[in-house]
Amino acid sequence: MTSRRDFIKKGGIAIAGLSLSGPLYSSALKGSAISYVTNRPIESQRNFTSKAVEAAIRKTKKKIADPKLAWMFENCFPNTLDTTVEYSIINGKPDTFVITGDIHAMWLRDSTAQVWPYMPLLNEDKELKKMVEGLVNRQTKCVLIDPYANAFNKEPEQGEWMTDMTDMKPELHERKWEIDSLCYTVRLAHNYWKTTKDAGIFDKDCQRAAQLIYDTFVVQQRKDGLGPYVFQRATPRQLDTLSNLGYGQPLRPVGLINSAFRPSDDATTYGFLIPSNLFAVVSLQQIAEICETVIGDLTLAKKCRQLAKEVEEAVQQYGIVEHPKYGKVFAFEVDGFGNHTFMDDANIPSLLSLPYLGSVKRSDPIYQNTRKLVWSEDNPYFFKGKAAEGIGGPHVAYDMVWPMSIIMRAMTSDSDQEIKWCIKTLRDTDADTGFMHETFHKDDPTNFTRSWFAWANTLFGELIINVVEKGKEDLLVLK
Repeated sequence: MTSRRDFIKKGGIAIAGLSLSGPLYSSALKGSAISYVTNRPIESQRNFTSKAVEAAIRKTKKKIADPKLAWMFENCFPNTLDTTVEYSIINGKPDTFVITGDIHAMWLRDSTAQVWPYMPLLNEDKELKKMVEGLVNRQTKCVLIDPYANAFNKEPEQGEWMTDMTDMKPELHERKWEIDSLCYTVRLAHNYWKTTKDAGIFDKDCQRAAQLIYDTFVVQQRKDGLGPYVFQRATPRQLDTLSNLGYGQPLRPVGLINSAFRPSDDATTYGFLIPSNLFAVVSLQQIAEICETVIGDLTLAKKCRQLAKEVEEAVQQYGIVEHPKYGKVFAFEVDGFGNHTFMDDANIPSLLSLPYLGSVKRSDPIYQNTRKLVWSEDNPYFFKGKAAEGIGGPHVAYDMVWPMSIIMRAMTSDSDQEIKWCIKTLRDTDADTGFMHETFHKDDPTNFTRSWFAWANTLFGELIINVVEKGKEDLLVLK
């Protein structure tokens, strides 16, 4: 089985393990010139087709003057549906398993993020609505299997990480405790309900999952000991395992929630990961709203609001630090003892992405200070080279820029000039594949990782649609 970090493609062009001239794809290259023929699988080989998404592609493409950008949008926006959605009916209910791309496993985080750009279209397409309902159902099952797991198998199997020293089960692909995994399940269910007005997803299982999410957050505040979660792995990678017999670095219980791993699946240095804690505040408020409006569980609603308030106040007290150059900023991680890190990682939630997730307002002065810090060489994981600049992270190591960080810079910007720069940079660093990648080298975009990474592809599509819907097609006219 291929691990996320091992799926590295340098130079040549491949999608889902196939060359673009393979049986499922039309040729995108003629000699050295790009003809901009679609790189989507042929219709009979697409995993899922949505009439609403196809209509959105046609409508949006007409407003993109740049031919390469239009080609990239058509390739990227439907990539989740084309290649990663496995939809079925189980026991009379929709069930949707969404793989991340080159790894046949479902991350709670990635699967939500992959379908997120399609959410505004749910009321225009009954089948699309059922597909997302199926994902809510599947994620509920996953949380009930193990709230500490980040990634799941479609069926029980003996996977590559079964030797990890933690409470592994055959249903789990990986068991790295990350706050954001549970937050993304709430984000999906809440948005599905608010968009469709369909409260049928909040059945007894979903209610049990909501309670379990709250309980897990409380346990990981570590007020009553270290809790049940431990994780160790035999590995040469330092950030693939936890210190102190699997509990991680010491933390002082101050009201924040411990996250053993980051959304990159790398271990935290200090377990109080501030972007994820702020994401949890939003999620707890959303659970409370569901409990008050739909379920009628006012007790859980009250507990969630109290916990959200406690975490938010703890972020204000411990997660905001004075930087010698930028003033008050959000730290990336803290431990409650006064230790903290000034950095950001490209994966979402990140400090850069906080407004995108609804955790802070773009105009927040502390966020603006933080934004300047993380998009500068004062962030140790900011890389600037001949081809581009952007945020990376230790997951793929030095000098590798994540397109996701450039997309997120545009998605959280109020500057047309900045947004246009981001879009142009994304267009020019695809290595002429027509797709986004996990990372590319700051000096050489043909040196990239993961030629099939559906989250980044769909997120790019979301950016382009947002620009068009705001009537700013002029930002898509590039040189």
